[in-house]
This record gives sequence, structure tokens and C-alpha cells, in this order.
Amino acid sequence: METQVYKTAELTKKYLETCRLEAERFLKENGRKPCLAVVLVGSDPASAIYVRKKEETCRASGLEALDVPLDPSVGFAKLQETVRELNARDDVDGILVQSPLPKGWDERLIQRMIDPRKDVDGFHPENAGRLFIDANEALKNGLPPCTPAGVMEVLKEAGINVAGKHAVIIGRSTIVGKPMAAMLLAADATVTIAHSRTDKLPQLCRTADILVAATGRAQFLTADYVKAGAVVIDVGISRLELPEGKVKVVGDVNQPEMMHLAGFLTPVPGGIGPMTIALLIRNTIRAAHNRVAAQA
Repeated sequence: METQVYKTAELTKKYLETCRLEAERFLKENGRKPCLAVVLVGSDPASAIYVRKKEETCRASGLEALDVPLDPSVGFAKLQETVRELNARDDVDGILVQSPLPKGWDERLIQRMIDPRKDVDGFHPENAGRLFIDANEALKNGLPPCTPAGVMEVLKEAGINVAGKHAVIIGRSTIVGKPMAAMLLAADATVTIAHSRTDKLPQLCRTADILVAATGRAQFLTADYVKAGAVVIDVGISRLELPEGKVKVVGDVNQPEMMHLAGFLTPVPGGIGPMTIALLIRNTIRAAHNRVAAQA
């Protein structure tokens, strides 16, 4: 069996071009660009690289990117104050607080503090509730979490019909696992959420027509977990330390073991990651339009 390794470069390019045209229209109609504020606490190298990539993509797509660096020494209260200030700014349409936060800082409190109209990550309880009430409506008009929304765009573009299929998601986070389940359910899949405590996990995964790996464990998913011809979506990203100080970026899936076993595979890098950033840009433009419409 030949495995289709689906790289998203062309889809991301097409998606971002649509975003650029939408951003141009917003600028023409409102006299300013849609603006995303990105808050980064500390100087974690991986987070800094990811934030820089987001900001570069923003600017290339016709958006304004507001860089808000904070030193951890300023304390959690300063982060709260910063979020309140960004909520109040009329020229800021989207707010993203980069994870992870320093140990002991309440990340969920920060998610709840962000104005849901500016919550481009889709983590605020109001946006999460909208997703679980009507995922199709949230995908069409709301601010859904970017990674699972990116997965749905890939499945649609690749012509993979999920209706009636058994989808297994390994991972139960509010960032990927749970919203991914809601989106697949809305697309008429039969969904199972599995996790580290699931009994007989490999056997369960081998029943999946669509398998989404979201564990955060490098190359965790081996051939033992996959039935022949399955669609395998890898949303994990890990950095493996190699000899001589080199670093390799890998996903949750052991890609070599998928060759000639899976029918369809999204790789890491070059798979869901770029679509996550593209959906972040889309959410920011959508938030800008929604805010203007609400003020009219």
C-alpha cells in the first residue's frame, strides 16, 4: 500500500492568500489593519521561535502584529494587567498569550480573562461552549481552536469524508482533544477519545478509520496502533536532542513505521503546524470583522 503523505504547504499558501485579501478589504473599509497582540512571558527558545513565526505570517498576510514581551520577574499580576489593557484597546482585535506560562501561573484564569471577542485561540469558556453547542456554526462564524480547525480543513481539502467513520483521538486536552471530538462529531463521525489511562490502547486505536495523535509524546504512535489504510493525523510536536547539539522536530507519530501501512498521513514538520498558524490569522481577521459589525 502506498501511503499518501499530505504536506500542507499548498493548502496553507492558498488559505493565507484568502486571508490577505480579507485583510486588505478590512483595511480599505476601516482605515486600519486587523491586529493580533502576542504576549510572550520569558525567553523559552521554542516559544520565541513559534511566536516569531506567527508574527511574520501575520505581517505577510496584511495584519498588524503587536509584540508584547514580559519578563517573568514582573509577576503574574502584571500579566493580568496586560490582558486587561489589551482587552480595552480598540485597535487590538485578537489576543494570544503564548503557552507555556511560568510554573505556578494560572493559565486557565488568563484564558478566562481574555475578551471572548478577541479570543483567537478559542479557549475562553464562552467560545468553548459555542463550539460544543454547534461546532459547525463555530467553524463557520466563530473563533474555534486553531489546531483542530486546521485538521478539519485538511480533511476537507483532501476529500476525506468522515461521516460514518470511526475516529479515535488520543489526547483529551481542551486545546486539541476535546474540541477535535466536537468537530468530528458535528461532521457525523463516531468518535472515541482515548488517553494515557485507556485500557488496551493499541487494540482500540486499530479500530480507527481516522486516528488523531495529540499526546505530546515524541514518536509514540507506532505500527501497533494503526490498521491498514487508516487516516493518521499527527498534531504533536516535540524537539529531540541529537548528538553534537543538533535538534530534530518530530511529531507523535513514528513516521517511518506508517509507510505502506497508513493510507493517509500528515507529517511533522510540514503538516498540521502551518495550518494552525493559518487558522490563527483567519480567526484574527474574523474577530476584527465581528467586532466592527457589533459596533455598527
